[in-house]
Amino acid sequence: MANRFEIDGEEVLDGEVKPFGNSAHVTVPKRWRGADVKVVRTTEPTEQNEE
Repeated sequence: MANRFEIDGEEVLDGEVKPFGNSAHVTVPKRWRGADVKVVRTTEPTEQNEE
């Protein structure tokens, strides 16, 4: 069962986490530079961590 979160915000962006070196990232619009953001994972990861 998923948790439910309530977040006050200005805009929602659906995206996919992509590999980035030894980490991963989500790309957001350039106009969001300098803004505070929150990232919420909505599904289980499909790839296993390689450590």
